[in-house]
Amino acid sequence: MAHRPHPGGGRPPDRGVWKYKANANDPDVKTADFSYQNDDIAGMIVKAWTDSAFFDGLVGDTTPNLPIATRKNNAKAALQSLHPPIDLTSPIVLTEAEYDDGWDMDDANQVVFVLPNRGRQSGDLFESARLLMACVPNGI
Repeated sequence: MAHRPHPGGGRPPDRGVWKYKANANDPDVKTADFSYQNDDIAGMIVKAWTDSAFFDGLVGDTTPNLPIATRKNNAKAALQSLHPPIDLTSPIVLTEAEYDDGWDMDDANQVVFVLPNRGRQSGDLFESARLLMACVPNGI
């Protein structure tokens, strides 16, 4: 699923992550982009770049109809497997294309991560992942 249509329509897709709207008449609010440095999360990026099953479970690339609930559960499990674990209520991992198309959060507690495109890196995967976490909005 490349883009979740905006609830109630009206707003064309716009790059970024948009706040969950409890009602269609709520205003459009773009969430802040941020970066977070964590070596274990950088390792998660490398794993996603090198393990196609892990990648597909996070973003549904080769399984485009992978339910959003499954993607969220897979993101939650991946974050909980870190040391120390990161335990979020509703995480999801997007591709850069999904981010660029605009993403409407589907609940008020959703935390959105963006998996940097592997094509942006060359050389040392781990150091590239660490750098891309800092410059790709919301980069995992």
